[in-house]
Amino acid sequence: MQCNADLHLHSCFSMATSPEMLPDKILAGCRTKGIRVVGTGDALHPVWREMWGPFVENEQGITVVPQTEVEDSSRVHHLILMETFDQFAELQQRFAPSCGHLTTAGRPHLHLTGEEIAREVHDLGGLIGPAHAFTPWTSLFAAFDRPSDCYGEESIEFCELGLSADSSYGAGIEEFAGVPFLSNSDAHSAAPEKLGREFTRMDLASLSVRGILEAVKKGSVVLNAGFFPEEGKYNRTACTRCYAQFSLAEAEHFHWKCPHDKGRIKLGVKERAEQLSSIPPTDRPPYLKMIPLGEVIARVLGVSSPNTKKARALYSAFIEAFDNEISILLEMPYAELAEVSAPAARAVISMREGRLTLIPGGGGKYGSFTL
Repeated sequence: MQCNADLHLHSCFSMATSPEMLPDKILAGCRTKGIRVVGTGDALHPVWREMWGPFVENEQGITVVPQTEVEDSSRVHHLILMETFDQFAELQQRFAPSCGHLTTAGRPHLHLTGEEIAREVHDLGGLIGPAHAFTPWTSLFAAFDRPSDCYGEESIEFCELGLSADSSYGAGIEEFAGVPFLSNSDAHSAAPEKLGREFTRMDLASLSVRGILEAVKKGSVVLNAGFFPEEGKYNRTACTRCYAQFSLAEAEHFHWKCPHDKGRIKLGVKERAEQLSSIPPTDRPPYLKMIPLGEVIARVLGVSSPNTKKARALYSAFIEAFDNEISILLEMPYAELAEVSAPAARAVISMREGRLTLIPGGGGKYGSFTL
């Protein structure tokens, strides 16, 4: 069976997250979005594990995968997946000497290397890989040029691409040959434009947590779906103050200092991926680029936000008619969508076919689009 999975999000105990990031809200959001497999977020936090207890078995039929994100001593972020909360409880004990805030922070900082973290995870039977690997802050390729420079003798079971990259960005990196790419939302809110904004569709023999982890290890990925990379706020090389964009040659010429306001020029994900690529691109499952339905509707209606009353009403009408957002964005034919709203239907088809204008982001400013 094929199922949509979002295996990276956060809880109400992480910084800058919505207080509504609670198990019941997350599951309701997954049902609306069309996500059948979801990561718990922040599974090293003991209270958060307890809060998930009544919801692991749920009426929505969503499989809940224990998951967390941690930061290492080089400021690299790692995504960890386990089969049980008991494994995370044991991992918490092992990490306790290297972190003073495991019981208070959702995404803890560990005074350990990536290799040391991976060794503990593997010893307990878990999976690990770099989170948002290409982001120019707190990521694998912000600190290292090769995965092995971070993980040493330990293997990685996957690589999370992140919002500013698609599969093509990692396909030419030699050490990623044979490593599955995951797309996840890294959501800090259960709002439909955040949860499941990126997801991985996998071919599963079983909807059990063990079956899902086995599918990840085997690379049973059917497709990745997510943002147009240009929408990411670090996609292009740009000034972090005024957001002026530069070619790599220009940035080097200016010694990474903006000539307009002397702000710092930050290397973009696109250019960083080009630097790291050394082999012909490996074959990867399709990467479907999409924009959350709420954002499409807001543009069509000419309103400021997907959260306006008018936009929410049209969004709800689409969900009532077609069950979930992902099927609307990727699968439902124009004629059926047009029965709810012809302008929105045209916009969805334009998005599917890539008939839109992208304004790339960079330097910390999100990119944008026009339909």
